[in-house]
Amino acid sequence: MREIVLDTETTGFDPETGDRIVEIGAVELMNHMATGNTYHQYINPERAMPEEAFQVHGLGDDFLRDKPKFAQVGKAFLDFIGDAKLIIHNAAFDIKFLNAELRWMNLPQIAWERAIDTLIIARQRFPGSPASLDALCRRFNIDNSSRTLHGALLDSEILAEVYLELIGGRQPDFGLSRQSEQKDGDKISAWTPKPRPNPLPPRITEKEIAAHAEFVGNLGGDAMWNKI
Repeated sequence: MREIVLDTETTGFDPETGDRIVEIGAVELMNHMATGNTYHQYINPERAMPEEAFQVHGLGDDFLRDKPKFAQVGKAFLDFIGDAKLIIHNAAFDIKFLNAELRWMNLPQIAWERAIDTLIIARQRFPGSPASLDALCRRFNIDNSSRTLHGALLDSEILAEVYLELIGGRQPDFGLSRQSEQKDGDKISAWTPKPRPNPLPPRITEKEIAAHAEFVGNLGGDAMWNKI
């Protein structure tokens, strides 16, 4: 099962009023495991960068001036994502921009049902709790210390970890007996996922353990839990 974790950066909020994509980042998953295959592209938006957008992602006019236009990279982007499901945080935003850019090129649109929105999943799993990417990193103890500004590829890599936690987590050595092969030019090499460098800390606190022990102790000697 191939999935693409995707993020974009833009000049603003609405392509229909002149805003454009300035960066696309994507990470490939195969059977819920990262393959190491990524797509990353900065894009010349053919317009000036508003200051408020620059403060979000730090991509300015001087940096983007010599980057390719979307018309030069749109086909390659479609080739990369293929027919895979797209994992996106707040999918309506990114799909809206991507489809606008593709429409202006007379290229096929991305069907909305291809998107798996991690923002919706997070709100369903944790109703009433913050569901931003940073908030989910804190919840799942995912290191996002390098994320000082929004960046499409970095955010995609972080979102891939968040997504796997949202759908139930994944043992780092699960499926190691089946090595996937990835083409690197003419070279084919075996790839396996690396174990998590540090185990996640337990989610139950010492205070909660003590409170549970006190509760069981107050049940009396005939309580089933005191006979285990």
